[in-house]
Amino acid sequence: MDETLTSEELVAMLTAIAHPLRLQVIAELAGGRVHVSELARRLGISRPLLYMHLDRLEKAGLVTGQLELSDDGKAMKYFELVPFEVRITAETVVRALAEDDGKDALQMEESDQ
Repeated sequence: MDETLTSEELVAMLTAIAHPLRLQVIAELAGGRVHVSELARRLGISRPLLYMHLDRLEKAGLVTGQLELSDDGKAMKYFELVPFEVRITAETVVRALAEDDGKDALQMEESDQ
């Protein structure tokens, strides 16, 4: 994630990783893609709870899921990490807010046309 994030995207990313269970999910997926049932077993949680956390991580762009069919025709969902780096500085926050301002200005120009 080298692009400049908006403040909304920055908050989504920080919120996504600001939970102990989601940090464990990231750690498990660091070893490679994992089937959701296996991931739930490793973490000792239910699949519905895991899906809730995976959804938050996916919306923040930190993981991606892919549905595949097994040999016997069962739908199997696999998740893997999207490469990312988190480094927060005052400049990161200022740039995110400036990105918001730039998008707000562009939206205003488009609505004037």
